[in-house]
Amino acid sequence: MTDLDSAGSATAPADDIERAGVLRAGMVRAIAAWHEQVGLPLPSRVREVLLRVPRHLFTPGVSLEQAYADESIVTKRNVDGIDISAVSAPKAISGMLAQCGDLTGARVLEIGSGGCNAAMLRELVGPAGEVTTVDIDAEVVARARACLDRAGYGNVRTLRVDGEFGVPEHAPYDLIMITVGAWDVAPAYREQLVEGGLLVLPLRTRGLTRSWALRRRGDRLESVSQIMCGFVPMQGVGAHDIRSVQLHEAGVTLMLDELGPVDTDGLGEALDSPRAEVWSGVTIDRHEWFADQDLWLLTMPEFCRLVATQDAVDQDVVRPSWRIATPALAAGGSLAYRARFRLVDEARGLYEFGTCGHGPDGARLAERLAEEIRVWDRDHRGGPGPTLTVLPLGDAPAGETPDGFVLKKRHSALVMSWPGTDR
Repeated sequence: MTDLDSAGSATAPADDIERAGVLRAGMVRAIAAWHEQVGLPLPSRVREVLLRVPRHLFTPGVSLEQAYADESIVTKRNVDGIDISAVSAPKAISGMLAQCGDLTGARVLEIGSGGCNAAMLRELVGPAGEVTTVDIDAEVVARARACLDRAGYGNVRTLRVDGEFGVPEHAPYDLIMITVGAWDVAPAYREQLVEGGLLVLPLRTRGLTRSWALRRRGDRLESVSQIMCGFVPMQGVGAHDIRSVQLHEAGVTLMLDELGPVDTDGLGEALDSPRAEVWSGVTIDRHEWFADQDLWLLTMPEFCRLVATQDAVDQDVVRPSWRIATPALAAGGSLAYRARFRLVDEARGLYEFGTCGHGPDGARLAERLAEEIRVWDRDHRGGPGPTLTVLPLGDAPAGETPDGFVLKKRHSALVMSWPGTDR
């Protein structure tokens, strides 16, 4: 472990070290404010580590201002220009660390090596703990190793392995943290955790990614918390591409993920049909957090996501609530999606949720989507949100299987349960 000033003194002038400290303090203030906004207070131990670890030493080649900005720093792209490695955004790191609880003395495995998060984990586990960070890419591992050494964290173990299989030779772990986007929960994650140990991973469910903190209970994993997040996709055996279909040349795409077969031609023609609009009567102010609404909507059988370019929005091809990952439904040759919010009370800053539908059955789908927004508002808004249970696929697991929406993956069955409902 390292002292902040000594970490940078060998490689940067004193004024740069001081400026880095000022920028880091500003970053932490912004992170703490965001944590309060989303209802996940920043633990003091995580705040201290964010202030201590010199993030700029893990982002060589970018300015201090970029290093401490609220954004991820891409460190490698593949031949197609897709981001495959990054130093995660500060809020993503702080959110996942806040989910971990007290790590004093813990044995930790991190899958996905940017280096900075491993340094923070090393600080959190203390002298009695240990941290192993792994990546499938030799170049990424070498970069993480160099940055960790430069920052004074030579006691973090770095290995090149496919994270799908964990690292059994150093198991069992009190915490396994995945810092790349996962589509499934590999058996090794559960098997290499101690009983009661924690898995924290950005898990994609029907195209929506959340960081789930999951505690091992025998042959299953049960959620403790979940927050919004986004990470570069997993590589290797655990990689899983998102199914998508382009609907319009202006740039409208449906991200299907686990949705079954769709009428591609019919959906493309649907956007040429008149738009049906439905307004839900549910309002929200611009500061309210409503991420769990998307999780409620994903339990609908026809759920998918709509992505639109700015050109498609400017040409009024679609009017989505936002251009990236708007909740949508697709059935036959029709679709519906959550609409651009409508201002209904300027003095109070209130906006209304609405939906748009296209195609022969578009109006009905739009009404169904609007009705589920009303159900969310009536039954789940401001509540604890869903829980997630991860069960091994194959043999029937021991114990009672919870009610809820079931999504089967390659290795596991995910059961998302909402209080007071069977889905």
